[in-house]
Amino acid sequence: MSPTLSKQDMFLQRLKEDAELVQAKLQDLLSDTPHGAEQTRPERLLLAMQHGVLNGGKRIRPFLMLEVARMLGTDHPGVLRAACALECVHCYSLIHDDLPAMDDDDLRRGKPTIHIAFDEATAILAGDALLTMAFDILSDEATHPNPAIRAELVLGLAQNAGVGGMAGGQSLDIESEGRNRTEDEIKQMQAMKTGALLRYACEAGAILAKSDDQTRQIMRDFGTHIGLAFQLADDLLDVTASSEQLGKTAGKDLNTNKATLVSLYGLEKTKAILEDLIEDSHKMLQPFGDHADILVAAAEFIAKRKN
Repeated sequence: MSPTLSKQDMFLQRLKEDAELVQAKLQDLLSDTPHGAEQTRPERLLLAMQHGVLNGGKRIRPFLMLEVARMLGTDHPGVLRAACALECVHCYSLIHDDLPAMDDDDLRRGKPTIHIAFDEATAILAGDALLTMAFDILSDEATHPNPAIRAELVLGLAQNAGVGGMAGGQSLDIESEGRNRTEDEIKQMQAMKTGALLRYACEAGAILAKSDDQTRQIMRDFGTHIGLAFQLADDLLDVTASSEQLGKTAGKDLNTNKATLVSLYGLEKTKAILEDLIEDSHKMLQPFGDHADILVAAAEFIAKRKN
Protein backbone atom coordinates (compact mmCIF):
# COMPACT_ATOMS: atom_id res chain seq x y z
CA MET A 1 0.00 0.00 0.00
CA SER A 2 1.41 3.39 -0.93
CA PRO A 3 1.91 5.90 1.88
CA THR A 4 -0.73 8.59 2.36
CA LEU A 5 0.14 11.72 0.42
CA SER A 6 0.68 14.97 2.30
CA LYS A 7 -1.57 17.92 1.49
CA GLN A 8 1.28 19.53 -0.44
CA ASP A 9 1.93 16.34 -2.42
CA MET A 10 -1.78 16.04 -3.17
CA PHE A 11 -1.74 19.61 -4.41
CA LEU A 12 1.31 19.06 -6.62
CA GLN A 13 -0.26 15.95 -8.10
CA ARG A 14 -3.52 17.79 -8.80
CA LEU A 15 -1.64 20.77 -10.25
CA LYS A 16 0.15 18.43 -12.66
CA GLU A 17 -3.08 16.63 -13.60
CA ASP A 18 -4.95 19.88 -14.20
CA ALA A 19 -2.07 21.30 -16.25
CA GLU A 20 -2.22 18.23 -18.48
CA LEU A 21 -5.99 18.62 -18.91
CA VAL A 22 -5.57 22.30 -19.77
CA GLN A 23 -2.70 21.58 -22.17
CA ALA A 24 -4.72 18.95 -24.05
CA LYS A 25 -7.79 21.19 -24.29
CA LEU A 26 -5.74 24.17 -25.44
CA GLN A 27 -4.18 22.00 -28.16
CA ASP A 28 -7.70 21.14 -29.30
CA LEU A 29 -8.85 24.77 -29.21
CA LEU A 30 -5.73 25.90 -31.11
CA SER A 31 -6.01 23.29 -33.88
CA ASP A 32 -5.96 24.36 -37.53
CA THR A 33 -9.67 23.65 -37.93
CA PRO A 34 -11.77 26.85 -38.35
CA HIS A 35 -14.51 27.31 -35.77
CA GLY A 36 -18.00 28.67 -36.38
CA ALA A 37 -17.94 31.69 -38.68
CA GLU A 38 -14.15 31.59 -39.08
CA GLN A 39 -12.98 31.22 -42.68
CA THR A 40 -9.46 29.90 -42.18
CA ARG A 41 -6.68 29.99 -39.59
CA PRO A 42 -3.44 31.40 -41.10
CA GLU A 43 -0.62 28.95 -40.44
CA ARG A 44 2.06 31.40 -39.27
CA LEU A 45 -0.27 33.21 -36.89
CA LEU A 46 -1.58 29.93 -35.50
CA LEU A 47 1.97 28.64 -34.96
CA ALA A 48 2.81 31.82 -33.06
CA MET A 49 -0.30 31.44 -30.88
CA GLN A 50 0.65 27.83 -30.16
CA HIS A 51 4.21 28.93 -29.34
CA GLY A 52 2.84 31.40 -26.79
CA VAL A 53 0.33 29.03 -25.19
CA LEU A 54 1.57 25.44 -25.51
CA ASN A 55 4.97 26.15 -23.97
CA GLY A 56 4.49 24.76 -20.48
CA GLY A 57 3.85 26.86 -17.43
CA LYS A 58 2.21 25.94 -14.14
CA ARG A 59 -1.30 26.92 -15.34
CA ILE A 60 -2.10 28.43 -11.95
CA ARG A 61 -5.06 30.50 -13.14
CA PRO A 62 -6.98 27.66 -14.83
CA PHE A 63 -6.03 25.40 -11.92
CA LEU A 64 -7.66 27.81 -9.45
CA MET A 65 -10.86 27.98 -11.48
CA LEU A 66 -11.05 24.20 -11.77
CA GLU A 67 -10.33 23.63 -8.09
CA VAL A 68 -12.75 26.26 -6.77
CA ALA A 69 -15.50 24.76 -8.93
CA ARG A 70 -14.63 21.26 -7.67
CA MET A 71 -14.57 22.37 -4.05
CA LEU A 72 -18.04 23.80 -4.57
CA GLY A 73 -19.33 20.60 -6.18
CA THR A 74 -18.97 21.28 -9.93
CA ASP A 75 -16.75 19.38 -12.37
CA HIS A 76 -18.58 19.51 -15.71
CA PRO A 77 -16.53 19.79 -18.96
CA GLY A 78 -17.46 23.44 -19.49
CA VAL A 79 -15.35 24.45 -16.49
CA LEU A 80 -12.25 23.27 -18.36
CA ARG A 81 -13.25 25.35 -21.37
CA ALA A 82 -13.70 28.44 -19.20
CA ALA A 83 -10.34 27.76 -17.55
CA CYS A 84 -8.71 27.59 -20.99
CA ALA A 85 -10.34 30.87 -21.99
CA LEU A 86 -8.72 32.49 -18.96
CA GLU A 87 -5.34 30.97 -19.86
CA CYS A 88 -5.65 32.42 -23.37
CA VAL A 89 -5.99 35.89 -21.84
CA HIS A 90 -3.06 35.28 -19.51
CA CYS A 91 -0.86 34.09 -22.38
CA TYR A 92 -1.87 37.05 -24.55
CA SER A 93 -0.76 39.34 -21.72
CA LEU A 94 2.63 37.61 -21.51
CA ILE A 95 3.15 37.90 -25.26
CA HIS A 96 2.43 41.63 -25.19
CA ASP A 97 4.41 42.18 -21.95
CA ASP A 98 7.48 40.71 -23.63
CA LEU A 99 7.35 43.11 -26.61
CA PRO A 100 10.16 45.65 -27.09
CA ALA A 101 7.75 48.51 -26.30
CA MET A 102 6.84 46.89 -22.98
CA ASP A 103 9.24 44.76 -20.89
CA ASP A 104 11.44 43.84 -23.90
CA ASP A 105 12.17 40.23 -22.91
CA ASP A 106 13.89 37.60 -25.04
CA LEU A 107 12.89 34.60 -22.89
CA ARG A 108 9.58 33.24 -21.63
CA ARG A 109 9.38 29.90 -19.82
CA GLY A 110 12.94 29.24 -20.95
CA LYS A 111 12.15 29.67 -24.67
CA PRO A 112 12.46 32.58 -27.12
CA THR A 113 9.59 35.03 -26.85
CA ILE A 114 7.29 35.30 -29.86
CA HIS A 115 8.73 38.54 -31.24
CA ILE A 116 12.13 36.80 -31.20
CA ALA A 117 10.96 33.43 -32.56
CA PHE A 118 8.72 35.06 -35.21
CA ASP A 119 8.57 38.86 -35.46
CA GLU A 120 7.04 41.79 -33.62
CA ALA A 121 3.95 42.16 -35.83
CA THR A 122 3.13 38.45 -35.52
CA ALA A 123 3.55 38.65 -31.74
CA ILE A 124 1.05 41.53 -31.55
CA LEU A 125 -1.44 39.67 -33.74
CA ALA A 126 -0.99 36.43 -31.76
CA GLY A 127 -1.85 38.27 -28.56
CA ASP A 128 -4.84 39.97 -30.18
CA ALA A 129 -6.13 36.65 -31.51
CA LEU A 130 -5.76 34.89 -28.16
CA LEU A 131 -7.62 37.65 -26.33
CA THR A 132 -10.46 37.46 -28.85
CA MET A 133 -10.52 33.66 -28.77
CA ALA A 134 -11.09 33.72 -25.01
CA PHE A 135 -14.49 35.38 -25.47
CA ASP A 136 -15.32 33.01 -28.34
CA ILE A 137 -14.75 30.10 -25.94
CA LEU A 138 -16.70 31.61 -23.03
CA SER A 139 -19.72 32.63 -25.09
CA ASP A 140 -20.07 29.19 -26.70
CA GLU A 141 -22.92 27.02 -25.41
CA ALA A 142 -20.41 24.21 -24.86
CA THR A 143 -19.01 26.18 -21.92
CA HIS A 144 -22.36 26.37 -20.11
CA PRO A 145 -25.95 25.76 -21.27
CA ASN A 146 -27.26 28.78 -19.33
CA PRO A 147 -26.73 31.99 -21.35
CA ALA A 148 -26.91 34.08 -18.16
CA ILE A 149 -23.93 32.17 -16.71
CA ARG A 150 -22.00 32.62 -19.96
CA ALA A 151 -22.77 36.33 -20.00
CA GLU A 152 -21.57 36.70 -16.42
CA LEU A 153 -18.34 34.88 -17.23
CA VAL A 154 -17.75 37.10 -20.27
CA LEU A 155 -18.50 40.28 -18.32
CA GLY A 156 -16.21 39.30 -15.45
CA LEU A 157 -13.31 38.44 -17.72
CA ALA A 158 -13.71 41.65 -19.74
CA GLN A 159 -13.69 43.79 -16.61
CA ASN A 160 -10.76 41.99 -14.99
CA ALA A 161 -8.66 41.97 -18.16
CA GLY A 162 -9.38 45.51 -19.33
CA VAL A 163 -8.77 49.14 -18.40
CA GLY A 164 -9.89 48.66 -14.80
CA GLY A 165 -8.04 45.38 -14.43
CA MET A 166 -4.94 43.79 -15.94
CA ALA A 167 -4.36 46.23 -18.84
CA GLY A 168 -4.88 49.21 -16.55
CA GLY A 169 -2.51 47.71 -14.01
CA GLN A 170 0.15 47.26 -16.69
CA SER A 171 -0.29 50.93 -17.62
CA LEU A 172 0.17 51.98 -13.99
CA ASP A 173 3.24 49.75 -13.78
CA ILE A 174 4.84 51.49 -16.76
CA GLU A 175 3.99 54.91 -15.33
CA SER A 176 5.59 53.92 -12.03
CA GLU A 177 9.04 53.18 -13.45
CA GLY A 178 11.57 55.50 -11.83
CA ARG A 179 8.95 57.11 -9.57
CA ASN A 180 8.30 56.84 -5.85
CA ARG A 181 5.03 55.12 -5.00
CA THR A 182 3.29 54.51 -1.66
CA GLU A 183 2.40 51.03 -0.40
CA ASP A 184 -1.26 51.61 -1.26
CA GLU A 185 -0.39 52.75 -4.79
CA ILE A 186 1.84 49.72 -5.37
CA LYS A 187 -0.81 47.34 -4.00
CA GLN A 188 -3.49 48.92 -6.22
CA MET A 189 -1.31 48.57 -9.30
CA GLN A 190 -0.44 44.96 -8.47
CA ALA A 191 -4.06 44.07 -7.64
CA MET A 192 -4.91 45.10 -11.17
CA LYS A 193 -1.86 43.96 -13.12
CA THR A 194 -1.48 40.49 -11.56
CA GLY A 195 -4.31 40.05 -9.09
CA ALA A 196 -7.28 40.71 -11.37
CA LEU A 197 -7.04 37.46 -13.36
CA LEU A 198 -6.32 35.39 -10.24
CA ARG A 199 -9.33 36.94 -8.52
CA TYR A 200 -11.44 36.23 -11.60
CA ALA A 201 -10.25 32.61 -11.64
CA CYS A 202 -11.58 32.08 -8.14
CA GLU A 203 -14.85 33.93 -8.62
CA ALA A 204 -15.52 32.27 -11.99
CA GLY A 205 -15.21 28.87 -10.32
CA ALA A 206 -17.95 29.95 -7.93
CA ILE A 207 -20.08 31.34 -10.79
CA LEU A 208 -19.85 28.02 -12.64
CA ALA A 209 -20.86 26.24 -9.44
CA LYS A 210 -23.89 28.56 -9.11
CA SER A 211 -22.77 29.55 -5.61
CA ASP A 212 -24.58 32.04 -3.41
CA ASP A 213 -23.41 35.65 -2.99
CA GLN A 214 -21.60 34.98 0.29
CA THR A 215 -19.54 32.14 -1.18
CA ARG A 216 -18.71 34.20 -4.25
CA GLN A 217 -17.51 37.04 -2.03
CA ILE A 218 -15.26 34.66 -0.10
CA MET A 219 -13.79 33.41 -3.35
CA ARG A 220 -13.25 36.97 -4.58
CA ASP A 221 -11.47 37.86 -1.34
CA PHE A 222 -9.38 34.69 -1.48
CA GLY A 223 -8.42 35.46 -5.07
CA THR A 224 -7.50 39.03 -4.12
CA HIS A 225 -5.18 37.82 -1.36
CA ILE A 226 -3.41 35.18 -3.40
CA GLY A 227 -3.18 37.60 -6.33
CA LEU A 228 -1.13 40.01 -4.24
CA ALA A 229 0.81 37.08 -2.78
CA PHE A 230 1.63 35.87 -6.29
CA GLN A 231 3.00 39.28 -7.26
CA LEU A 232 5.02 39.64 -4.05
CA ALA A 233 6.54 36.20 -4.63
CA ASP A 234 7.40 37.30 -8.19
CA ASP A 235 9.03 40.48 -6.91
CA LEU A 236 11.10 38.53 -4.39
CA LEU A 237 12.17 36.00 -7.02
CA ASP A 238 13.21 38.79 -9.38
CA VAL A 239 15.76 39.82 -6.74
CA THR A 240 16.81 36.41 -5.39
CA ALA A 241 16.55 33.91 -8.28
CA SER A 242 18.61 33.41 -11.44
CA SER A 243 17.39 33.67 -15.02
CA GLU A 244 17.84 29.89 -15.33
CA GLN A 245 15.58 29.29 -12.34
CA LEU A 246 12.95 31.74 -13.55
CA GLY A 247 12.95 30.82 -17.24
CA LYS A 248 13.01 34.56 -17.98
CA THR A 249 15.39 37.45 -17.37
CA ALA A 250 16.07 38.00 -13.66
CA GLY A 251 16.66 41.43 -12.13
CA LYS A 252 14.38 43.24 -14.59
CA ASP A 253 12.49 45.14 -11.86
CA LEU A 254 15.70 46.50 -10.36
CA ASN A 255 17.20 47.37 -13.74
CA THR A 256 14.11 49.29 -14.86
CA ASN A 257 13.54 50.82 -11.41
CA LYS A 258 10.01 49.43 -11.11
CA ALA A 259 7.81 50.29 -8.12
CA THR A 260 7.52 47.16 -5.95
CA LEU A 261 7.12 46.48 -2.26
CA VAL A 262 10.62 44.97 -2.34
CA SER A 263 12.05 48.26 -3.56
CA LEU A 264 9.97 50.14 -0.98
CA TYR A 265 10.52 47.96 2.10
CA GLY A 266 13.28 45.47 1.33
CA LEU A 267 13.25 41.67 1.41
CA GLU A 268 12.43 40.92 5.03
CA LYS A 269 9.39 43.17 5.43
CA THR A 270 8.04 42.03 2.05
CA LYS A 271 8.40 38.41 3.17
CA ALA A 272 6.47 39.25 6.37
CA ILE A 273 3.64 40.87 4.36
CA LEU A 274 3.55 37.78 2.13
CA GLU A 275 3.26 35.45 5.14
CA ASP A 276 0.37 37.52 6.55
CA LEU A 277 -1.47 37.32 3.22
CA ILE A 278 -1.21 33.54 3.14
CA GLU A 279 -2.33 33.21 6.76
CA ASP A 280 -5.39 35.36 6.03
CA SER A 281 -6.17 33.35 2.88
CA HIS A 282 -6.18 30.15 4.95
CA LYS A 283 -8.67 31.65 7.40
CA MET A 284 -11.02 32.53 4.54
CA LEU A 285 -11.19 28.87 3.52
CA GLN A 286 -11.99 27.52 6.99
CA PRO A 287 -15.78 27.39 6.32
CA PHE A 288 -15.13 24.76 3.63
CA GLY A 289 -13.22 22.39 5.92
CA ASP A 290 -11.25 19.54 4.35
CA HIS A 291 -12.77 20.31 0.94
CA ALA A 292 -10.43 23.32 0.77
CA ASP A 293 -7.20 21.38 1.39
CA ILE A 294 -6.03 21.69 -2.22
CA LEU A 295 -6.63 25.45 -2.27
CA VAL A 296 -4.90 25.90 1.10
CA ALA A 297 -1.85 24.10 -0.29
CA ALA A 298 -2.10 26.18 -3.48
CA ALA A 299 -1.82 29.39 -1.47
CA GLU A 300 1.30 28.03 0.24
CA PHE A 301 2.79 27.07 -3.10
CA ILE A 302 2.14 30.49 -4.62
CA ALA A 303 4.00 32.15 -1.75
CA LYS A 304 6.95 29.74 -1.63
CA ARG A 305 7.49 28.79 -5.30
CA LYS A 306 10.97 28.94 -6.80
CA ASN A 307 10.01 30.18 -10.27
